Amino acid sequence: MRKQDQCPRAKINAQHCTCTHNGCSKHGLCCECVHYHRGRGELPACYFTADEEKTFNRSIEFFLIRHQPK
Repeated sequence: MRKQDQCPRAKINAQHCTCTHNGCSKHGLCCECVHYHRGRGELPACYFTADEEKTFNRSIEFFLIRHQPK
């Protein structure tokens, strides 16, 4: 059984997933995505704007620089 079939929200999550990494095995599986990126010191794509996400820079530092209050 595929992981996507085990998650009752996978299809709903996938509709809102902003990740543009083709072939991502975690697409729509938010808990696995968060776990993966947290282990790498990163944030998932859903924390970034569309333009920011396209850079594939998921670092916390990049997020903080881009989202500082003005």
